[in-house]
Amino acid sequence: MITLYGIKNCDTVKKARKWLESNGIDYRFHDFREDGMGDVPLQQWLEEFGWEQVLNRRSTSWRALEETQKNAMDNNAALAAARATPTLIKRPVTACGDRTIFGFREAAFKELAN
Repeated sequence: MITLYGIKNCDTVKKARKWLESNGIDYRFHDFREDGMGDVPLQQWLEEFGWEQVLNRRSTSWRALEETQKNAMDNNAALAAARATPTLIKRPVTACGDRTIFGFREAAFKELAN
């Protein structure tokens, strides 16, 4: 089963959801804001991929951080920051079995669907 993590009003999340639905792929959607961060495997993502891949450094949320926070960012700081501000996480995060994809790329989704 595919789990898609994100925020429902995010344009990229909308694209991913539309792609999954138009291709008849069942998935569960976990909204960071509505469903909370308790069941989100954020620490696992950080350990496996590192904060540079998990956090969206082009987001408004990233730009709003103090320069000292950005300069001191590591996996532990990213864990605290993303739990406090889930919009820092690159969206959507798509998890299926042992595969995790950050962002939406149609080619990666096609591969995931096979």
